[in-house]
Amino acid sequence: MLLLPTLATVALAFTDYELGAGVISWVGFDNFAELLRDRGFMTSLRNTVVYVCLVTPGSIAGALLLALLIEAGTRGRTFFRAVFFLPVVSLTVAMAAAWQYLLHPTIGPLNAMLRAVGMAGPEWLSSSSTVLLSLAAIGIWENLGFNLVLFLAGLTAIPRELYAAAEVDGARGGWERFRLVTWPMLGPTTLFVLTITMIRSVRVFDTVAVLTQGGPNKASEVLLYSIYLEGFSFFRLGYAAAITLVFLAIVLALMWLQTRVLDKRVHYG
Repeated sequence: MLLLPTLATVALAFTDYELGAGVISWVGFDNFAELLRDRGFMTSLRNTVVYVCLVTPGSIAGALLLALLIEAGTRGRTFFRAVFFLPVVSLTVAMAAAWQYLLHPTIGPLNAMLRAVGMAGPEWLSSSSTVLLSLAAIGIWENLGFNLVLFLAGLTAIPRELYAAAEVDGARGGWERFRLVTWPMLGPTTLFVLTITMIRSVRVFDTVAVLTQGGPNKASEVLLYSIYLEGFSFFRLGYAAAITLVFLAIVLALMWLQTRVLDKRVHYG
């Protein structure tokens, strides 16, 4: 189910196959050479990198902060866990429609609040300068709940005796306990959250397809949406397969980064 389509994609990447064409020709590395000259592909690659660089640290830092606040509280833990986890179990398309209303330049509540304090709200999803930032903010919101649950599980697994021992050694402040106990013990959890968040960010598609369709002027076009356009709008399946291989190479590189480089730094013993 998975191996055969993957092998077929690898084979198609070296052909000029177009959907409906009766003849397939072997073109070797011509598709990859065209990728290097394709400004549209370079734009989508740059947008994907920028999106990942915004969503990954934002969602991880936000989730860790919320997890620490919830874990430190005495009431409402279950309620707040459920509230922040709602985006994970919600339909992405439905939530994208809600965000489209919230960010609407004229009737959207966000710009209405800005106008109420005397500020002119931008066209969040229609301006090249703000569209990627808007999508990144939505991406942070989407990943926050999933990362929060993982960090809460990691915090629960930390032995309470370590905090008592740190306090005996003079670490009485909250920041000192976090720096000396919480953060080091959260190393494996943080590594897992980092890898999962980066992969989920690279795979962004739904919000782009519903909210912007890659516009304006390709300012929000990402790799998966480029694959969709080339394969199912322009019917260039061979070229789309080449982009897919580049996408898979990026995902595999992230997995290699976890297993080879970072894994030894966070596991103890």
